[in-house]
Amino acid sequence: MRVGLIGTGLMAQEHIRNLALIPRAQVVALVDPVPASLDWAKTTLGKRAEGVGCFTDVPSMLAAIKLDAVIIASPNHTHHAVLQPLFGTGLHILCEKPLATTINDARDLAARAAAHGGIFWVGMEYRYMPPVTRFIADIKAGRTGVLKRLAIHEHRFPFLPKVGDWNRFNRNSGGTMVEKCCHFFDLMRCITGAEPLRVFCSGAADVNHRDERYGGETPDIIDNSFTIVDFDNGTRAMLDLCMFAEGAEEQERLVAIGDTAKLEVGIPSGMLVHSPRVNVVQPKQVTQEHVAVDEAALVAGHHHGATFYQLQAFMAAIETGAAPAVSAADGLMAVAMGIAAERSAAEKRMVEMAEVLGGVG
Repeated sequence: MRVGLIGTGLMAQEHIRNLALIPRAQVVALVDPVPASLDWAKTTLGKRAEGVGCFTDVPSMLAAIKLDAVIIASPNHTHHAVLQPLFGTGLHILCEKPLATTINDARDLAARAAAHGGIFWVGMEYRYMPPVTRFIADIKAGRTGVLKRLAIHEHRFPFLPKVGDWNRFNRNSGGTMVEKCCHFFDLMRCITGAEPLRVFCSGAADVNHRDERYGGETPDIIDNSFTIVDFDNGTRAMLDLCMFAEGAEEQERLVAIGDTAKLEVGIPSGMLVHSPRVNVVQPKQVTQEHVAVDEAALVAGHHHGATFYQLQAFMAAIETGAAPAVSAADGLMAVAMGIAAERSAAEKRMVEMAEVLGGVG
């Protein structure tokens, strides 16, 4: 499978390392307007860089190289423009999250992806962390009973530096609640099997990047927040994000509570804990299980092996003709929820999803 990488910065390096673990995949083209980023990608490819075409734009790549699939790993705000020449080519596309940074662009991409000849898959790696995949499967199998509430906690380090420092400003990233938290909003929809009605977010830029200046500007990205989402099936979900919490024992913890049991999982421990309610399931028996991850996949990236498993699923869909597990419509909803959260935090009010999905901007 001949793959082109569009954008060769930090996330692209992770894709290169993981594609190297999949024998049937071959990187044959790199696209990036920054020469240093292209050099970085070639270094990561090592001997596999021989014969790989390097280009500064997508049309040049399409004119010169025969491809089966492309992976979009360019900065968030470039996705809409980068994707335009790819529609109608029949190439299979994996576009890294977020799909776009504005509701207009996300809506347009979702519509065009629906008419695209090849698979269009949005890169939501968190679904593919093996402990999270198992957590989702157990909920779907009824281990909590009827799901009533879902809590997702991420306590982690600040955003890493990226080429041109694009991720320090909302205008480029869409804001932290889009850039980072689209992962969690996607998980909420996936786990609840429902659609969001309204979002309330309390968040601010309190600690990180306050002493940084770029062209005289101070970064404006949220570094911590609490977000509550009401879903149309009555389920409530909460996101607790803190990006100045380095050293936390678990970077992510997901907790699902239904009418018969609680289920929780931690990353990176991989421990899955099932706790039945005392008066509902007798006798009470708490069970713990470790969900293993391939060691090579762990080493190859920063997402607890998820990039490897997602790439495998993407390629399997190409080979079998299956529908994408994470569609452009899913990507649109994750962006919309992030925009609602950003708006809620800025305006200090609850935001109805209909306001975002029916609006512009």
